[in-house]
Amino acid sequence: MKVVKIDKENWAEGIEKIKESYKVFGPSKSKEFHLFKELEKGEAPDLNFLNTRLSPKSMFFPQSEGILCYCLDPNKKDECNIVKEIQKDYSPKAIIGIRPCDAKAFTLVRPNFDNEEYQDPYWIKAYDSITFIGLACSNTDDSKKGMPCSSCFCTSAGCGPFNEEGLDALIVNTDDGYIIKALTNKGEEFLNKAELSANSNADELTANINTLKKQAEEKINSFVETDKLKDKILLDLHSANFWDDECFACINCGTCTYVCPTCWCFDIQDENYGDSGVRFKQWDSCMYPLFTLHGSGHNPRSTKVQRFRQRFMHKLKYYVDKYDNGIQCVGCGRCIRLCPVNIDIRKICNIMNSYEPAA
Repeated sequence: MKVVKIDKENWAEGIEKIKESYKVFGPSKSKEFHLFKELEKGEAPDLNFLNTRLSPKSMFFPQSEGILCYCLDPNKKDECNIVKEIQKDYSPKAIIGIRPCDAKAFTLVRPNFDNEEYQDPYWIKAYDSITFIGLACSNTDDSKKGMPCSSCFCTSAGCGPFNEEGLDALIVNTDDGYIIKALTNKGEEFLNKAELSANSNADELTANINTLKKQAEEKINSFVETDKLKDKILLDLHSANFWDDECFACINCGTCTYVCPTCWCFDIQDENYGDSGVRFKQWDSCMYPLFTLHGSGHNPRSTKVQRFRQRFMHKLKYYVDKYDNGIQCVGCGRCIRLCPVNIDIRKICNIMNSYEPAA
């Protein structure tokens, strides 16, 4: 696959070329925070950032998405009570500047939306329309943005600051240019359409990437232990005596679930207006009591501790047992940084990994 290094002066020109073939999304600063947005003409992605507060998962899993529409007017006999699919825009899109942890996260989510028994056409078509251009956490000077955060623990969560899973190309930001490494045919096509070419000594550039990767991984100094989770007996962890203490401060606000790139809880709601209506798929959270409230009035997770336990058991035990693909977490650290009561998934993970039931 192609590896090139371009001058930063040529970057904006390449981005404008790309916009002729893709809708381009990238990080942009809004007040004091960065977020992913569609880039307008003349606008380039701002790659001088730590990480966004929300991952770009909403590009293929919107917070609120109309999926079906219907008519309830009995006078319109050809349309009344007929459910129709809402047309979507699945034209080619490119996300530039996504962090490797977020791209890896979406590969963990995909088995929920795309498996042998069930396929979510909205998620799959939207995801497959996107070319993912990652931005490595490459700066090794502590004064610069792009460093792994102090709450990042990606290297012990099956990921890393240069992880390539889920990416079509990887950008490495250096002092004198951008090294861009194509990883898939979609990534190579992206480079060709951007007409980005300059220094292309692949061996030299690959060696440079490997050096920066090692330096970035050495900067990660926060870790979790996960090696014993798969062998733990599920009911031992479920009935363990530490859940009450660990959930004491939790206020079930759901912030951790909304900022998590691997959380996928959603609800289906019909909204009627006059003689028509729309069926929506909306983000939801396992931290809310209504999420599991049955029509009968029964709620299997009616208490705070049950919902708190569900979040961590799902990510660190149920997912591990079901998919045998590591934990359902990439170590991005968002839930740690944004939790209003300082609940730390690293602590919970290590407690679960080392837990031994009383004899």
